[in-house]
Amino acid sequence: MLKKVFIVAAAAALAAVPLPSLAQSKKDSVVMGMTLEPPGLDPTNAAAAAIAEVTLYNIYETLTKINEDGSVSPLLAESWQASPDLKTYTFKLHKGVKFHNGEPFDSAAVKFSFERAAAPTSTNKDKSLFQAFESVATPDPDTVVITLKYSEPNLPFLLAQASGSIVEPKSAPTDVTQPVGTGPYTLGSWAKGSSITLVKWPQYRNAAAIKLSKVTIRFIGDPAAQVAALLSGDVDAFPRVAAARSLAQFKADPRFNVLVGGSKAKTIVAINEKKKPLDDVRVRRAILAAIDRKAMIDGAVDGFGTPIGSFYTPGSLGYVDTTGINPYDPEKAKKLLAEAGVTTPLELSLKLPPPPYARQGGEILAAQLAKVGITAKIENVEWAQWLSQVFAPNGPHNYDLTIVSHVEPFDLVKLTEPDYYLGYNNAAFNALYKQIVTTPDEAGRAKLLGDAQRMLATDAVAGFLFQPQWITVASKKLKGVWKEVPQFENDFSTWSWE
Repeated sequence: MLKKVFIVAAAAALAAVPLPSLAQSKKDSVVMGMTLEPPGLDPTNAAAAAIAEVTLYNIYETLTKINEDGSVSPLLAESWQASPDLKTYTFKLHKGVKFHNGEPFDSAAVKFSFERAAAPTSTNKDKSLFQAFESVATPDPDTVVITLKYSEPNLPFLLAQASGSIVEPKSAPTDVTQPVGTGPYTLGSWAKGSSITLVKWPQYRNAAAIKLSKVTIRFIGDPAAQVAALLSGDVDAFPRVAAARSLAQFKADPRFNVLVGGSKAKTIVAINEKKKPLDDVRVRRAILAAIDRKAMIDGAVDGFGTPIGSFYTPGSLGYVDTTGINPYDPEKAKKLLAEAGVTTPLELSLKLPPPPYARQGGEILAAQLAKVGITAKIENVEWAQWLSQVFAPNGPHNYDLTIVSHVEPFDLVKLTEPDYYLGYNNAAFNALYKQIVTTPDEAGRAKLLGDAQRMLATDAVAGFLFQPQWITVASKKLKGVWKEVPQFENDFSTWSWE
């Protein structure tokens, strides 16, 4: 009897040990780290880039798709054609695509999504783009014809951003917490303040190509905790990680790939021009003259940035270097404040969102401003507060100064919007921008874009700081993680374990 018990116990113990063949099978799940938690899961109704980082191309899809090199390829649209004047685009849609709730994807869903984005009540971050649509026609279920009020050579790129996500009409009102899209993943769970889990959708049209069955996204804001999570193996990949000071350690560790990529992002000191005395260009120029961009880049992002002088980045069409228009000159800053009749010390609020570049950069900015007679009173706010108090369209715009990185390319149009949080309402710039978008030839556009950059720099619309370089650290065995960052996204359909 004793012998029989021993044999049964030994068999049970053996069953508990993974067999070699199972132990060596490919992993089909991943844990990714993110700095910020999204405020919701509908990328068409809020501006936070964290929403796109979770949902874009994973839960929701767009007509077109932006690739790592910035090129655009088909996604929900299998092809498209543009008219010679770039005012009319005809998209042919993939047939047989369904939403997660079983409803069919067709031209009616596209029309609904774009007209919803353009509605007066819309909070879509690219509302102005959709309001520039003259019409969205649906000649048949598989065809969408978009007619614009002006030429737009970048429309396929712009529609590939999260704001162009196609939503299912009946589920749209609840997408913030119960997202429904056509993508390869659905929402598994959301532990507020901790993590989001996405699970593979078996009915996806190309499910066999999706290698990861589960993705867990952990929210880790503290830079030291981000590094620790990677080193301990708790996190497999951390795109846009705040690990600049630990790069040597990661590069020396054979477990990791370290990727340093370019971006179209613009990190700025936003200035609320609707507040006095910030409506005086001399005061704004004084703020810019007080800023040492190199010190900001070194202190806020450990040197991983390129100085910029306008709301535009190197490598973009028509880029011109405008950093010399408002150079670092503390004595000039003092003179400009005196000319504007400002009594120093001038007290200004400085509201800082959670990202390390903002919090670290804010300390440096406050010290630089203090040297010219400006007292910046730092107030650290959570992301949701920043969005509602500082940034929200038609919001209170309750701030004097803030630091933020605008990650979307091609967003000069924002500065023409009357309720944009910077408060820059310049008829001359609006007219110039209209000229840009109605000039179809590339050389003509490039020249006008240069004029726009110089105007924004001369008007000291913001404290233009730097174009960031983003650092990604990932397990060496994880494939498909991007180095370049044409926009904030994590396309899990391309990720797999070797």
